[in-house]
Amino acid sequence: MFSWVKQEQGRSREGEMYQTVTEGLQSLYTRKLLPLEETYLFHDFHSPALEAADFQSKPMVLLVGQYSTGKTTFIRYLLEQDFPGMRIGPEPTTDGFIAVMYGENEGVVPGNALVVDPKKPFRKLNAFGNSFLNRFICSQMPNQVLQSISIIDTPGILSGEKQRISRGYDFAEVLRWFGERVDRIILLFDAHKLDISDEFSEAIKAFKGQDDKIRVVLNKADQVDTQQLMRVYGALMWSLGKVINTPEVVRVYLGSFWAKPLQNTENRRLFEAESQDLFKDIQSLPRNAALRKLNDLIKRARLAKVHAYIISYLKKEMPSLFGREKKKEELIMRLPEIYTILQREHHISPGDFPNVTKMQDMLQHCDFSKFPSLKVKLIESVDKMMATKIAGLMAMIREEESKAPPSLVSGGAFEGSQDGPFGRGYGEGISAGADTEDWIVSRDKHRYDEIFYTLMPVNGKITGVNAKKEMMNSRLPNTVLGKIWKLADCDHDGMLDDEEFALAQHLIKIKLEGYELPSDLPDHLMPPAHRKDPTADALYSNTED
Repeated sequence: MFSWVKQEQGRSREGEMYQTVTEGLQSLYTRKLLPLEETYLFHDFHSPALEAADFQSKPMVLLVGQYSTGKTTFIRYLLEQDFPGMRIGPEPTTDGFIAVMYGENEGVVPGNALVVDPKKPFRKLNAFGNSFLNRFICSQMPNQVLQSISIIDTPGILSGEKQRISRGYDFAEVLRWFGERVDRIILLFDAHKLDISDEFSEAIKAFKGQDDKIRVVLNKADQVDTQQLMRVYGALMWSLGKVINTPEVVRVYLGSFWAKPLQNTENRRLFEAESQDLFKDIQSLPRNAALRKLNDLIKRARLAKVHAYIISYLKKEMPSLFGREKKKEELIMRLPEIYTILQREHHISPGDFPNVTKMQDMLQHCDFSKFPSLKVKLIESVDKMMATKIAGLMAMIREEESKAPPSLVSGGAFEGSQDGPFGRGYGEGISAGADTEDWIVSRDKHRYDEIFYTLMPVNGKITGVNAKKEMMNSRLPNTVLGKIWKLADCDHDGMLDDEEFALAQHLIKIKLEGYELPSDLPDHLMPPAHRKDPTADALYSNTED
């Protein structure tokens, strides 16, 4: 993905040479962080060990939502074709996990075969047993979109304790496993189905610590009118605020993500803008893939260090011979206090510590006397990795990206989304009139002329002072009006003729309608009297000769 071409930069003090940033991350994890994790049983408490496929896999998008919110339809909308194993219906249809990935030959790989494939990043899912693996498949197909990303479809979430028990595996833990490894988590809601059930709430909480990956899609938004949509959006934000405990407002994309006609077209422009924003977010995933893996490795290293301090502290407090069980119960009860002690002793942020309740539950089944004591060298090795090696990789990511930027996601719904007459903003705002022969400003020039001649023009031009009085009636900031003046004063004489004044009024109108202004005036907006005459230029050139 990213080549490390400079030998003096790619070689570390130990003398190793990385060909790619991904290879560097994998090597650092194996040599520096993995020994710390294995020593302090990190994989039993938090997350399985990472493998080569975890570092080398394509960016993944995880779709989560209640049944009939359009998760599977959303995937088909992006791919613009059916995929093997797809089932769509108003009732709960997708009862398992489907990894939609690129493959030369179209087909389905069952879960038990999938978790033994070293080229796929799913080997560690074997720990969830046959109940899960029987409901996990990989759908492979030669689709252009899947050359850049992979998409994970999940079962439709229902409400009630009965549904959670009948799955036969820990649904929230599976989601947490995926959440740690994917690049984007998209929560889908239906405009008519905003309630967050108990299982959905538990699923969202499983993504704690991955808040930067979460996006929300309010699907089927065309099925309600504008007034109802405002209420639906408010209700959704209120529901999310109770579950996602972050001070920032989560990004919500509104739209109707399928290929059928819109039921209510009054918000068509809004839906188009929102879908393009979502496409840009998904298209940025390959570019940021190495940075995301780097970020996740840093988070994992911080958690592993804290875990090592906790385990070694419990070991240190255990008696050598008698009263071990009683001391164990006491230490588990005192775990919140131990967290505070370790925070002060090692200057650790409270946010780096694992959930205290979950940690207490897992410690109940452990023999504290078998825990290892603190090995300072392992901690120092991880600190050194984060202080020097990680910083070097981070610097190289942007350098290599500038030399060979990764390709954006293309194909499917992403194909031609920015080009042609149906691209976002085409024929609107500053680009309006670009494909017409007449000067678009002339359509309203008669109105602008009436204003122009009330401003006492001298020799066909008005001064900047008189123009300012009229332009300030728009109530736009002086910085914006100053930019409009520079664009409209085509001959830079500090005055405006009737065409330049009409152009200024047209630019003000564009800005008031919510569009952005260009840095340079487009050719189609240049006033006719100020356009270069190619015939005159040719005559002038011949005279010079």
